[in-house]
Amino acid sequence: MKRLTKPLWLAGGLMSLGLGIIGAFLPLLPTVPFLLLAAFCFARSHPAWEQRLLDHPSYGPPLRQWRERGAISRKAKLAALTAMVASVALSLALLGWPWVVVPVLVCGASGAWIWTRPE
Repeated sequence: MKRLTKPLWLAGGLMSLGLGIIGAFLPLLPTVPFLLLAAFCFARSHPAWEQRLLDHPSYGPPLRQWRERGAISRKAKLAALTAMVASVALSLALLGWPWVVVPVLVCGASGAWIWTRPE
C-alpha cells in the first residue's frame, strides 16, 4: 500500500502546483492555497520539491508564514476580500433571488475566517 501512496501524493502535488501556476496569471484563481496543498503533498512524496517551494523568493514567505503561525499577510487578506466583494457584486448583478444568497453566505463566511487569521 505504501508504494501506491507516494505516487498519489506526487500526482496531487503536481496538479496543485499546476493550478497554482495558472492562478498566478488568472485574477480570480488563487495561487497560494494551491501552493500550500502542493507543499503538503510534496512533503509526503518528494521533499526536495517541497523545499524548493518553501525557498521560492515570491511564494516561499507566505507558505512559511502559514505553516509556522497560520498567518496571512494584510496585503493578501485585502486582495482576497476585494475579490470576494467583486464576486458578490457580480452575483448580485447576474443571479436572481434566492440564488444570490449562496455566494453572499459563502463569501461572508470565508471572508470572516480569512480576516481573523493572524498577520
